[in-house]
Amino acid sequence: MNSLVLAVVGIAMMLAGYFLYSRFISAKVLQLDSKFVTPAHEFEDGIDHVPTNKLVLWGHHFTSVAGAAPIVGPAVAVIWGWLPAFLWVTLGTVFFAGMHDLGVLWASVRNKGKSIGSLSGRYIGDRGKVLFLVVIFLLLLMVNAAFAVVIAGLLVGTPTAVIPTWGALVVALLVGQAIYRLKWNLPIVSVVGVVALYSLIILGDQVPVVLPETVLGLSAKAFWILLLFLYAGVASMLPVWVLLQPRDYINGLQLFVGLGLLYISVLITMPTVVAPAVNQAVPEGTPSIVPLLFVTIACGAVSGFHGMVASGTSSKQLNKETDARFVGYFGAVGEGLLALGAIIATTAGFKTLADWEAVYSAFGQGGVNAFVDGGGAIMESALGIPHSLSATVLATMAVLFAATTMDTGVRLQRFVVQEAGELMGVKLRHISATLIVLVVCLALSFAAGADGEGGMIIWPLFGTTNQLMAALSLAIVTVILLRKKRLALVTMIPFGVILAMSVLALVVQLGTFYKDGNWLLLVLDIIILVCALFVSVESIRAMVKAPTQGDPDAEVRAAEPVEHDI
Repeated sequence: MNSLVLAVVGIAMMLAGYFLYSRFISAKVLQLDSKFVTPAHEFEDGIDHVPTNKLVLWGHHFTSVAGAAPIVGPAVAVIWGWLPAFLWVTLGTVFFAGMHDLGVLWASVRNKGKSIGSLSGRYIGDRGKVLFLVVIFLLLLMVNAAFAVVIAGLLVGTPTAVIPTWGALVVALLVGQAIYRLKWNLPIVSVVGVVALYSLIILGDQVPVVLPETVLGLSAKAFWILLLFLYAGVASMLPVWVLLQPRDYINGLQLFVGLGLLYISVLITMPTVVAPAVNQAVPEGTPSIVPLLFVTIACGAVSGFHGMVASGTSSKQLNKETDARFVGYFGAVGEGLLALGAIIATTAGFKTLADWEAVYSAFGQGGVNAFVDGGGAIMESALGIPHSLSATVLATMAVLFAATTMDTGVRLQRFVVQEAGELMGVKLRHISATLIVLVVCLALSFAAGADGEGGMIIWPLFGTTNQLMAALSLAIVTVILLRKKRLALVTMIPFGVILAMSVLALVVQLGTFYKDGNWLLLVLDIIILVCALFVSVESIRAMVKAPTQGDPDAEVRAAEPVEHDI
């Protein structure tokens, strides 16, 4: 199979989804209204609620959701063959992820910027809200702790990415000042910002930064993990326009330049996909493709984390409701393109099938390193870019997106803590809530030893938990559509498919954890499964009652906004 075919067909399907399917959803189902007063204007405070240009907001939303997961998931899942991964990424992006991200963003905007957790209380019931928040907190804990490990590993393994990774913060701060304080022209600022970022990448390739074996009594990886959490804690408390928005925006542009180079390289060299379409000789111990494919590839096909970002930060910055189509649906398309690039890099970036099989010798192999090495080989062959520089470009891209996800994830987890405090009658300020988040995340990170890799302890549950969040978020949007007497099948069908795959995956993992004697994951699996089943039952009950209830917009207009909400 020629990799160019995969690239052309995949890109065409996703663009058709945006230009055709999302237009139908926006106009006929959600009925987006440009005159609707969004929370960004209604509650504008210059910190969390900030009306934002849709291009800048798209950059924030896209890079917040496009962390390491859309690379890691497909790069691992190709062990079953390139065809299943390709189909799930393309069809999932068009019919699942796009609808999910756009639908949750719209639902939050229509509910004064409330989080998916708060929406669960309003549309599913208070009995399910607490359990919903438990799932959200665990998911954010997994994301923040595990992504810190991934980033630290890349900074240690690819020292040429250190300078561009931290230098990007300075670029982002300057871009934020240029856009909001100096009111400079956005295209000019964008070009200058991207040029500055790629100049840092070239500099980093020439000046790798290798830490000594121990720093302040910590290993190099543990030091990076500690520094990353300290940075994320500070970044999560700053006004969104100072660092979060400009950092995400520049990273989004950087990603498309990097993806453009990768896809141009594929066009020039047209490398052969050496991996089998369907792998009939998977390594021993590889789990069944159903349901594990649908939870191994989460981000890049559909992801519950997207709903938390859409309802946690993006909905508070949406300038016009009609911008939701570009920010939400096209944000999902951008992540789908990244996942597609990961599939191509990890199946066509090897010279022979034997080389590919040597990397994919067991389930869980491949991942970011396979993407960086495979994609770097394709770019070197096509564009003559030295493999070291190509790998630096892709590694920096992976690090920056994982870091932006951490930025947003810590901010969202701080909101969760604040909301949980409100439920208990305790009002937590930004600093105290952030400190609680950092203590919990760092405690998990260093629970398994001084190397800080404890974040990977509960990572095996990320895929299923993430997909459960997507299913439950789709359930909420379905209830809203049914109450408005609009076409709900666009969310109801994805809800059913994702819920079935997630619950089945949890059951399969229960057996694995029991067999391996992994009691921590076994207990967490049971907790998540019970929460999911309870909330699912409540969701289905709400769907049955919804057609007999009135338009929820009237209730929203009468309700008082919550000051701290995710």
